[in-house]
Amino acid sequence: MALSPSLAVPMVAYELPVVGVEFDQSIVAALGALVIVVLVALSAFFSSSEIAMFNLPKHRLEGMLEEEITGAELVKSLKDDPHRLLVTILVGNNLVNIAMSSIATALLGLYFESGLVPVVLSTFGVTAIVLLFGESVPKSYAVENTESWSVRISKPLKLTEYLLFPLIVLFDYLTRQINRLIGSTGAIESPYVTRDEIQEMIESGEREGVLEEEEHEMLTRIFRFNNTIVKEVMTPRLDMTAVPKDAPIDEAIETCIQSGHARIPVYEGSLDNVQGVVHIRDLVRDLNYGEAANDELELADLIQPTLHVPESKNVDELLTEMRENRMHMAIVIDEFGTTEGLVTMEDMIEEIIGEILEGGEEQPIEEIADDTVLVRGEVNIEDVNEALDIELPEGQEFETIAGFIFNRAGRLVEEGEEITYDGVRITVETVENTRILKARLTKLEQPADDEPEPDDAAPLEADNDHE
Repeated sequence: MALSPSLAVPMVAYELPVVGVEFDQSIVAALGALVIVVLVALSAFFSSSEIAMFNLPKHRLEGMLEEEITGAELVKSLKDDPHRLLVTILVGNNLVNIAMSSIATALLGLYFESGLVPVVLSTFGVTAIVLLFGESVPKSYAVENTESWSVRISKPLKLTEYLLFPLIVLFDYLTRQINRLIGSTGAIESPYVTRDEIQEMIESGEREGVLEEEEHEMLTRIFRFNNTIVKEVMTPRLDMTAVPKDAPIDEAIETCIQSGHARIPVYEGSLDNVQGVVHIRDLVRDLNYGEAANDELELADLIQPTLHVPESKNVDELLTEMRENRMHMAIVIDEFGTTEGLVTMEDMIEEIIGEILEGGEEQPIEEIADDTVLVRGEVNIEDVNEALDIELPEGQEFETIAGFIFNRAGRLVEEGEEITYDGVRITVETVENTRILKARLTKLEQPADDEPEPDDAAPLEADNDHE
């Protein structure tokens, strides 16, 4: 680099007083430049170490340990005390960056008489070098090679901890005390990932095409699963198929065949006193191949115990309990001990994978048009909202679309009656006795001013045919 005459300085020889060796200015500059290069490399090492160590998820580290990857144990020992690890990296990184700036200022002082010029040049020059080669590039590399790089830098980091032990202990203690004074927990590592972050990733994956629509729906149901209670998935009492305890074996078999269920509850007196369940396999086997004579075999001998659970029990807890007890059916009771319905293993699995249809069974939600669906009365409001992209409310007294209609009407309804709520027209399609079997929901176009209709804008009205 050629200097202008005004900036040129005479070559100066520097003598080290201890050893009596003389160095001219060019040698000093060369040595200083070499030291700066080494310090830039150390800055890159510490910067990349921070990213690699703190971006390595705990579950991946556990996988590395299971795979017996060399160096994984040392990585784990460093991450076991994340606060000490961070202090080690920060102390090392700040030492090399400050040393780099000081040396650069001293070297530039050899060529400039003014003391301000070397300071300004070294500040901007070192900042640019550190940002490019000490921060940006090494951190990008560490992000892309987190696992392999964390193993490679584990030994040098441990050595740094030994070399800088006094400083590390001092600053570790000081930072902990300051955190205590300001009321900070000092927590450095966060959990694997939060529930909300996972749900956001699922939504982003579906929007960007990484997840198929079916995959997105299943993952969404999984997150909704532990917030679901038994009452939302059970078969209501009116739809239960059961046999009395004193019924003959042939009647129990016929009931199973006609209902299409392999297991049915057995009650004594009334459904409020369910004794257990019987399986058609046991009924047929013991009737045809059992040791007892047909006239001696009783239904009570084949009853298997079952669980009685409150309607407010979480589905995920019940699923675990049923698996542990190897039961496929549970009886749902209310706060007074009255039987409200039953829930099976299949009911709970359907909450995750979707409806499992058998034979001629109809879809619970049938899409008629883009803005119209035909739903069964027992379908949960949450599922209807998702299918039609609407926001019908759920109440404490009801979770189904039939319950919503009864709640809005305040009375029994008949076929053909309609209700309009918040831009949705609900038409009662099929009624059996007092039960709403099917309803048609149509999403109405919003007015031009986009103001939603009031909740009670349209009371339930019957067609003239029913007046």
